[in-house]
Amino acid sequence: MQKKFVANLALLLLLNFLIKPFWIFGIDRTVQNMLPLDYGMYFALFNFSLLFNIVLDLGITNFNNRNIAQNNHLLSEYFSGITIFKGLLFIVYLIITLVVGFVLGYDSERFYVLLFLSFNQFLISFVQYLRSNITALQLFRLDSLLSVLDKSLMILFCSLLLWGNFFSFSFTILHFIYAQTLAYLITALIVFAIVWAKSAHFTLKIDIPFLKKIIRQTFPYALLILTMVFYYRIDAVMLDFMLDDGEKEVSIYAQAYRLMDAFNQIGVLFAGLLLPMFAYLIKEKQDLAPLVKLSFSLIFLMAITIAAITFNFSEKIMNLLYHFDTDSSSKVV
Repeated sequence: MQKKFVANLALLLLLNFLIKPFWIFGIDRTVQNMLPLDYGMYFALFNFSLLFNIVLDLGITNFNNRNIAQNNHLLSEYFSGITIFKGLLFIVYLIITLVVGFVLGYDSERFYVLLFLSFNQFLISFVQYLRSNITALQLFRLDSLLSVLDKSLMILFCSLLLWGNFFSFSFTILHFIYAQTLAYLITALIVFAIVWAKSAHFTLKIDIPFLKKIIRQTFPYALLILTMVFYYRIDAVMLDFMLDDGEKEVSIYAQAYRLMDAFNQIGVLFAGLLLPMFAYLIKEKQDLAPLVKLSFSLIFLMAITIAAITFNFSEKIMNLLYHFDTDSSSKVV
């Protein structure tokens, strides 16, 4: 299992290190430098859309991943019910998000942006659920390819908008958001088709007893994730809400936070690979210790290296990446 983990981790990291840095430091950074205030608004609303993100999942993805990894035959049983449930959760999530946005006094422009960002959050959550089925079936190479599909499409769409010279209009933050929505939608359709083919069964039927069972079993995961999301994401929303020049301050904060968020994705990649492996090992009653030690050593080594580099070269990194307020953002990072 250790050899399998290392081989699949190498492929996963290789693909993500090839694609995602270009998105973060090429496309996303370009938009930040081109539209600093608009990006500040976008970043605040993006973080706001994440606050109630747990409503879209309720811990279902982790629950599904663990159970399908241990019992592959449950895919056909779970697929239809959870897919319909995710759609119902999106309606609840959208209502909560828009109502809280109204209470905070968001204007029509922000509501329009928030509507698309909320839909994007649903698509991201849905793709994560679909991919949890693929990793649960131990199809790690396929999942590695799918893990970079959305960002690859975003890079393509945004590159055409930014540098393609095919359009007469000026690039705005809305075009940035539209490109993300289209990329997520295409990715969701492709991954859905793959899981449907693996399941060979899908019916549009609401199974109330099944939904109650899922909610009972996933509630502890949901509560944990909710507190973590508020801890990590509410700061940008508070800055935007409390300060008169909130958009500018959030844009400065976003420079540093975006870098940390990018490095955090390494841990997310590890988790997505390890959870189904742990579930499979538990089912087979095999020793977890070697895999735990190996994964911890790799993550710890990467974390220490990244922390040391960013601490010692924060000013140079920020000056290299951005063109404004780098003195402030280098202190934040």
